[in-house]
Amino acid sequence: MQESNKATQESDKAEAKSEGYQVNQLDVLARNMVRLFDEGAKVLGTLAERGNGAGPYSMSTEAGEAAKSLGEIARHWVSDPGKLAAAQNELFSGYAELWGRSFRRFLGEDVKPVIEPEPGDNRFKDPDWSNGQYFDFWKQAYLITSRWAEDVTRKTEGIDDKTRKKALFYLEQMLCALSPSNFALTNPEVLRTTLATNAENLVRGMAQFAHDLEQSKDLLRISQTDLSAFEVGRNLAVTPGKVVFQNDLIQLIQYAPSTAEVHERPLLVVPPWINKYYILDLVPEKSFIKWAVDQGFTVFMVSWVNPDGALVQKSFEDYMHDGILAAVEAVNRQVGVHNINALGYCVGGTLLASTLAYMAAKGDDRISSASFLAAQVDFSEAGDLLVFIDDAQLKALEEMMAEQGYLDGSRMAAVFNMLRPRDLIWPYVVNNYLLGKKPFPFDLLYWNADSTRLPAANHAFYLREFYHLNRLSKGEMQLGGERLDLKRITIPIYELATKEDHIAPARSVFLGSKLFGGPVRFVMAGSGHIAGVVNPPARKKYQFWCGAPAASLPDWMANAMEAPGSWWPDWAGWLGEQAGGKVPGRDPSSGPLPPIEDAPGSFVRARH
Repeated sequence: MQESNKATQESDKAEAKSEGYQVNQLDVLARNMVRLFDEGAKVLGTLAERGNGAGPYSMSTEAGEAAKSLGEIARHWVSDPGKLAAAQNELFSGYAELWGRSFRRFLGEDVKPVIEPEPGDNRFKDPDWSNGQYFDFWKQAYLITSRWAEDVTRKTEGIDDKTRKKALFYLEQMLCALSPSNFALTNPEVLRTTLATNAENLVRGMAQFAHDLEQSKDLLRISQTDLSAFEVGRNLAVTPGKVVFQNDLIQLIQYAPSTAEVHERPLLVVPPWINKYYILDLVPEKSFIKWAVDQGFTVFMVSWVNPDGALVQKSFEDYMHDGILAAVEAVNRQVGVHNINALGYCVGGTLLASTLAYMAAKGDDRISSASFLAAQVDFSEAGDLLVFIDDAQLKALEEMMAEQGYLDGSRMAAVFNMLRPRDLIWPYVVNNYLLGKKPFPFDLLYWNADSTRLPAANHAFYLREFYHLNRLSKGEMQLGGERLDLKRITIPIYELATKEDHIAPARSVFLGSKLFGGPVRFVMAGSGHIAGVVNPPARKKYQFWCGAPAASLPDWMANAMEAPGSWWPDWAGWLGEQAGGKVPGRDPSSGPLPPIEDAPGSFVRARH
């Protein structure tokens, strides 16, 4: 009897403890919900004060562009009721099939899904997207709807290609935003985390959203990495060297040799000014610059200024004269060699090609070979960036830049993120704001966040003359009073495209490579605009293709040879043939140009 009473007492204690725990957990949840609403109120207050941004590439203007483009598609379908009904029937048939299979699965039958995510779609990698019937239903319903919408847009008749591409671009933005992975109640990982933490994740997420909002200017900048983990000059851009020349637009860095002997002809690297140069000099194990120095090349790097309103009138022509040509002259003086090699990345390559055409017209032969990394000279196939370039958008952009003298880097960063919303926007929304996690430290994303301003005159010229009018490829562009003809560039060229490039599409780079007048070695690397270029051999990632000249990119790919790993050694072998014999290594401190400061210099440290 005593044992029975004791057991009853123990049971009562356990039940009371369980009830107390449940009450305590409910209390924690209630407090977290109050905190969540409090953080949310702060965010709403900030949004109300600031608005959603104005001017080109803001949320409001892009929503208007999306409405116009998708409205045009809708009007064409509404005008043909028969085709519209058939398209709707196709969608409803997909829903009916999903409902039927879901019911059969509910009854215990082993049923194949109606639709599967594409390979590499990381939004649905959590096992519960397939194991949990509720989440699987939302996933399949979303995939059926999104693929139907894309198919309908592609099949729309009576519209031009530009309108179709624009509509597909904005449709992708909308579909990525509406993915069930972006909502707490339809994302299994978020729901599990919310229940396990009593919504603590949502509180942290709202606080992080508020912090990002406070740190942003007129456009929200979502934190993509832990910015405190990196610092230029500490663990990024640490290849030893000296700044040996400087003017209003550039600092010129000469890197210290790491080999006893170096090739006679130095290499001048021209990076894009839309971002900072250290994409090519990240942490040492990823640094293209360090690797090139280790191969026995004397490397000089152009470090562009982060301009303010005082440089509003700096034009594309100024970037040629005070950028590349000034750097070439400084390199000539520093090493005492007339002929040098040059490399241009992205828009830096576009400027380099324009400068080479100008030099050819002037009879200037100082650059004896050129390497182009993901750089365009023919913009007829320039990809989704063309969505942002038309007369109305250019006019609005030019008016906005005229007010402050430059384009803030946050707007270009927003554009580049919109080109790949599935990878560059929504994963961070889920990780930071729904799961409440801190972003992971990643050097590449730190660089991506370290954007630069763009002077009004230069950027307006670049967008209008290259993207909108494509004048360089047509032989219609003039710089410094000279008409630019790419056929007059007869020096050897190494042309690198990247297979999955969303900024300089491989087809666009290939078309441009056909415009030069000399021998071109065309190579295509795996991956995209950044990872395809920044691919050290030691990582043994991706692959590259080499092939004989062909009329089109598909023809070239059909006969190209695939090689595993990085393209860097292939390029170094090619450049070695253009770089002359060997001479003793050149100390940056021992040349005619006195060192101004240590690398990486002060220009690259200036924040936006």
